[in-house]
Amino acid sequence: MISVCIATYNGEKYIGEQIASILKQLNANDEVIISDDGSTDATLSIIKTFQDPRIRVIPGPQKHSPTLNFENVLHHAQGDYIFLSDQDDVWKTNKVATCMKWLQKYDCVISNAEVTDEHLNILFPSLFKLLHVSKNKIYNAFWKNGYTGCCMAFTRCVKDAALPFPKDIPMYDIWIGNVAAFTYSVKFIDDRLISFRRHPATNSCNGKGSKFSKWQQIRFRWNIIKNILKNKIGKNSFLWKRK
Repeated sequence: MISVCIATYNGEKYIGEQIASILKQLNANDEVIISDDGSTDATLSIIKTFQDPRIRVIPGPQKHSPTLNFENVLHHAQGDYIFLSDQDDVWKTNKVATCMKWLQKYDCVISNAEVTDEHLNILFPSLFKLLHVSKNKIYNAFWKNGYTGCCMAFTRCVKDAALPFPKDIPMYDIWIGNVAAFTYSVKFIDDRLISFRRHPATNSCNGKGSKFSKWQQIRFRWNIIKNILKNKIGKNSFLWKRK
């Protein structure tokens, strides 16, 4: 069973297109769980128009935090395989099938993406190249985050190890990615499986680096490592991968 986890907040402009791109790839027993963080626009009304039993909407924490919203939706995911989704992207038709193939060998898959404008015109053909993504877990943990949430799919064991989220992490994807890398197994694949949409309501994605100071980044990374060491699984397997 696959659980697609979406965190929404005032996403009326794009949420319908994203859900449509997801549903056509799922089986009847899969689920799409949406944690809505108190949308005041037509987001919920648009979701209801699908009238699909695979969709389940749950109330979000209403703290306007993507990290808390994704933590909330993950707590409700029942599947053996978890796919994270932003509300404004579009999945390529082979995303689920491609990720599922790799998830038979690895516990977490990070796919590439094409970066587009709001009309899905390609701005950058490769998110990996734009962000100079490294596949080295030490580099990703101590220097620069290489994990993008909407490009991630992982097994239930990764979800269980990552929950609950620590309170002192900068973003949900850096936490989940490092838990997977240091506790289980991660595979980066070059397949561009989503249109990663950038528009005025999103944070910029221009490859020019973090908005945080170097000191803040060091502190964030120390918190990540500290919490992995405290994790009940990570205590026994830090720096080791499952065979």
